[in-house]
Amino acid sequence: MVLSKSAIKNREAWEAIGVKLPEFDVDEISQNTKVRPQWVHFGAGNIFRGFIAKAHQQLLDSKKVDTGIIAVESFDFEIIDKVYKPYDNLTLLVLMNADGDFDKTVIGSITEAITADRNKTEDYDRLVEIFESPSLQMASFTITEKGYALTDAAGDYIGIVQKDIENGPENPLHTMSLVTALAYRRYQKGQYPMTFVSMDNCSNNGDRIKEAVLTIAKEWLERRFVDEGFITYLQDEEKITYPLSMIDKITPRPSEIVKEALEQEGIEGMDIIITTKNSYMAPFVNAEVSEYLVIEDKFTNGRPPLEEAGIIFTDRETVNKVETMKVTTCLNPLHTALAVTGCLLGYNLIADEMKDPLLRKLVERIGYDEGLKVVVDPKIINPKEFLDEVVNERFSNPFIPDAPQRIATDTSQKVGIRFGETIKSYVRREDLDPADLVGIPLAIAAWCRYLLGIDDNGNKFTISPDPLADTLQGILEGVSLGDTTSNVRDILSNETIFGVNLYNIREGTKTESMFYEMLKGKGAVRRTLEKYLS
Repeated sequence: MVLSKSAIKNREAWEAIGVKLPEFDVDEISQNTKVRPQWVHFGAGNIFRGFIAKAHQQLLDSKKVDTGIIAVESFDFEIIDKVYKPYDNLTLLVLMNADGDFDKTVIGSITEAITADRNKTEDYDRLVEIFESPSLQMASFTITEKGYALTDAAGDYIGIVQKDIENGPENPLHTMSLVTALAYRRYQKGQYPMTFVSMDNCSNNGDRIKEAVLTIAKEWLERRFVDEGFITYLQDEEKITYPLSMIDKITPRPSEIVKEALEQEGIEGMDIIITTKNSYMAPFVNAEVSEYLVIEDKFTNGRPPLEEAGIIFTDRETVNKVETMKVTTCLNPLHTALAVTGCLLGYNLIADEMKDPLLRKLVERIGYDEGLKVVVDPKIINPKEFLDEVVNERFSNPFIPDAPQRIATDTSQKVGIRFGETIKSYVRREDLDPADLVGIPLAIAAWCRYLLGIDDNGNKFTISPDPLADTLQGILEGVSLGDTTSNVRDILSNETIFGVNLYNIREGTKTESMFYEMLKGKGAVRRTLEKYLS
């Protein structure tokens, strides 16, 4: 069997190996979408295919909607040519239960897949047609946090953005420039309403789209590429909105174990593809079962009833509270702690780390003992229950091939939120003392120790990509096992990194001491964790 529209018409064969198929006519939904597009999504990666498209399929299966999603890839064009088109835009979703069972579903809710490549006239003309259609309700995004950035570390426009500003809306290159240009076509066609929804895992994601689009539009206005009415249109909440959202689901790189299991069941062509831009994709998506998507309910031209597929719609304040709960207490701090300690202690899987009683105790200390005392409770999701699921099911699932090395990427950009916010909450509370924290200082000390690129056995390793890697490693240059002096204070006192000078709140000295204990030769990282967590 192969993954294609014609092959899935043999329902008995697929159902015999436990694969759930679409309960709708894929061709009919595709035709409906062609003439009446309602939902276009930028970012054709795994979380889109394995979560967002799955949710919409539930609505199609129950006949609650009659159009699909149009997928647009604006960064890695190979994804469309190698992962979508050869398989008729179908995806085989494999949800990996902790007991080893796989739930398999063919996702057919993605009816078109196009690139944002201006050199492909047919694709771009279709994009314009979609945005000029009055039926379009929303454009959603999973393009990563970097996809919204217009400037570099110095605050200057990055190269392609500067080109877009100078060239105007006719030949946009950056995703945000492209979206602005398409919005301008919609404005010119009839000032039709629509909503832009970021579903990326970053704070204030809707505000980031709005800021980027308005920035480019105003630059174009200065150069007379657009008119003043376009700026008004983008800011008129009767016409255009940019709701916030919080998304949470682990969709790691495609697993060789899953590939082999599918092939053993007779499904052919399940090869894992690595594009020239280093995207890891396959005809299948393997993912955890747990998933959360909370969206500010602020739409101007209607929306699909995704609440019937488990997605939560609420107000802006509640979305922010859910985001804060997850990012500062119940998931992300634990992930970062496991990332840096896992790299130091030689682990390649988060699930294997959770089998280590010491590392399990570290995340429990950070989450339950330290975090829940100051957690933001959004009411619609119980923080303790969410944390229980993270610790006991999600991180411990041996079938989720999630690596500490992946999670350790860009840690300097994360520690201020993931640890700094809890520290600041302790400072604000009269009944709590940041000097009493243990798990968080250990995690920060372990991160500084990780920056040396020397594991707990004394072996060198390459740290994960980080925009401050050169600066931070330069501060610690020359530091080796057994040293008792360094410039680590320059890191721990950096308010830009942590949001606070750790020494001003009696936290820096403790963390620095832990760092030096972790330097006392081979095995010192584990010994230090044992000392403070016993």
